[in-house]
Amino acid sequence: MTAIDFHKLAKIELHCHLDGSLSLSTIRHLAELAQVDLPEDDEELKQHVTAPVTCESLLEYLESFDYIRPLLQTNEALTIAAYDVAKQAALENVIYIEVRFAPELSMDKGLTVTETIDAVCQGLRQAQEEFGIIAKALVCGMRQSDQSLTACILDEANQVRDSDFVGFDFAGDELNYGPAAIKPLIEQVKSYNRPMTFHAGECGCPAFLAESIAMGIKRNGHATILAQEPELLDEFVKNGVTGELCLTSNLQTKAAVTVNDFPYLKMKAAGANITINTDNRTVSDTNLTKEYELYHKYFDSTVQDFYAHNKTAIEASFASDEEKEELLARLAKAYS
Repeated sequence: MTAIDFHKLAKIELHCHLDGSLSLSTIRHLAELAQVDLPEDDEELKQHVTAPVTCESLLEYLESFDYIRPLLQTNEALTIAAYDVAKQAALENVIYIEVRFAPELSMDKGLTVTETIDAVCQGLRQAQEEFGIIAKALVCGMRQSDQSLTACILDEANQVRDSDFVGFDFAGDELNYGPAAIKPLIEQVKSYNRPMTFHAGECGCPAFLAESIAMGIKRNGHATILAQEPELLDEFVKNGVTGELCLTSNLQTKAAVTVNDFPYLKMKAAGANITINTDNRTVSDTNLTKEYELYHKYFDSTVQDFYAHNKTAIEASFASDEEKEELLARLAKAYS
């Protein structure tokens, strides 16, 4: 049997957080620009920006992001960061990536929502021009934040007409702020007639994923709870929802206590729409090549499986129809 070159495989990524995916060299560069002191030793720095292999909870996992927030408070920093993440992806043969970020987390020193989006899109475009990857931006509302603030941020974001800003997401503390708790914000985004994805099913509450499905949201980040909920999985499939699976981060946060608690095989058997993602390349110390290796190791996923999941990812992506057509052709050629 021929060994699979996981690095060489063409890949699509739909679920990647900007602030959780910066390379150590870029973190050092941004810290220098922000005049923030960092540990001189890379291993010590890595301990600050990478979550423990097993966290006590999702909230402990999210603590790693606090270290990065002060570094992403200027246009220049956001452009450098977005370029860095798209470059990392391109260098492991990712041909399309959606990078999500929360403008709120970069507004501490006066940046506007529009300025943050423009800066991120500029960095993504630089990577596209240099590496040939197609890279798009998603704007996250933070579910634990004051809802009036989030409503204003979402409205300002919706005024931006950059073709590389393609959709919305809600991230943050799912456990204490499920879909029902932020329903007005979800309805607000739905009124824009722009694509939306949503984090649900990561913190052990099936009701949150059920609410997301009932609200008509067609892409779902994590959906880990499906491993324990066969009826909910049936609804997930029946409604044509696409799951953005994140294996390494789910094991870290104990969303999946063991590999057997991860929903991949049950979703695959049920015919669910599956995509493979990193979530946070740095916080989870991973990349898509590593994720593919783990799927092969734990689930015997084949090259044909990866091709199918990447086709699903293109079809569920927020790219334009023309871009999807181009990506499907590139993917077919890469896997032929």
